[in-house]
Amino acid sequence: MKTGLSGDAVLIQAHFDSVLAGFGSGDVAQGMGYATRGGKRIRGFLVMETARLHDVAGERAIWPACGIEALHAYSLVHDDLPAMDDDDLRRGQPTVHVKWDEATAILVGDALHSLAFELVTHPDGAEAADIRADLALSLARAAGGQGMVLGQALDIAAETAATPLNLAEITTLQAGKTGALITWAATAGARMGAGDLAPLTRYSKALGLAFQIQDDVIDVTGDAAQVGKAVGKDAAAGKATFVSHLGLDGARAEARSLVDAACDALSCYGDKADTLQQLARFVISRQT
Repeated sequence: MKTGLSGDAVLIQAHFDSVLAGFGSGDVAQGMGYATRGGKRIRGFLVMETARLHDVAGERAIWPACGIEALHAYSLVHDDLPAMDDDDLRRGQPTVHVKWDEATAILVGDALHSLAFELVTHPDGAEAADIRADLALSLARAAGGQGMVLGQALDIAAETAATPLNLAEITTLQAGKTGALITWAATAGARMGAGDLAPLTRYSKALGLAFQIQDDVIDVTGDAAQVGKAVGKDAAAGKATFVSHLGLDGARAEARSLVDAACDALSCYGDKADTLQQLARFVISRQT
C-alpha cells in the first residue's frame, strides 16, 4: 500500500507541476506550488484507487485527484493563518503566511480553491459532462458550509465555549472538518465509474473519523520534529478531543474499531479492495 501511496503522490506532484507551470512566477504562483508540495496525498490516493476499483483510467482520475489535493492545500493555508489556528510550521516547513505574508497566504488559498474546481471539471478528467458537474457539485457541498467550513466554524466556536464539547459534538465537528473531504475523495472513483456510492461512503466515514482520532493521539504522543508541525496545542488550550474524553488507550481502541468497520464496508469488492483496507490500517499506525 505504501508503494501505491507514494507512487500516486509522485504522479500527483508531477501533474501539479505541469498545471502550475502556466501560472507564472509571482508570489501567488510560487505560494501555490509551495503549498501543494509534500504531504501524504491520502485524499488524492483515494480518488486514484477508487477509480481503479471502477476501471476508470488513471490519466482521467489524476484530474480530480489533484483537485481534491488543491482544495485540501487551500484549507491548510487558511487554517494556519493567525486568525485561525495561528501555526508557523506545516510539513516541517514555514507556513505560507510566515514565508511570505498574510495577504499572500489568503490569495494563495483563494487561488487553490478556484484551481480545485478547475481541475475537477477539466474535460480531460471525467469523460461525461454530467459526471464532471456531479463531481463539482458534491465537492462544493463537502467543502462549504455543510461540510469542511462548517466543521472549521464549529472548531473555532469550541475554543471559546463555556463548556467543552461532548463526544457526540466532537464527532459531528470532525465529520465536517476532516471527514467530508475524505468521503468525497473515496466516492469520486465511483462517481466517475457510475458505481454504487454506498459502500465507499460507509468506508470513508469510518476512515475519516479514525484518521482524526489518530491525529488527536499524535497531538499527545508525537514529536514536533517528526510530525512537521506543532504538537500538544489541544491539551495546552484545554480543548476537548477524542483523547481527552476516551484516554489514549480508549481512543486507540475506538480507532481500531472504526478501521474494522471501514474494512467490512468493502466486503462487496472482494480482493479488489485490499489496497483500500491496507490504507485504513495505515491511517491509525502513522505517526505524522
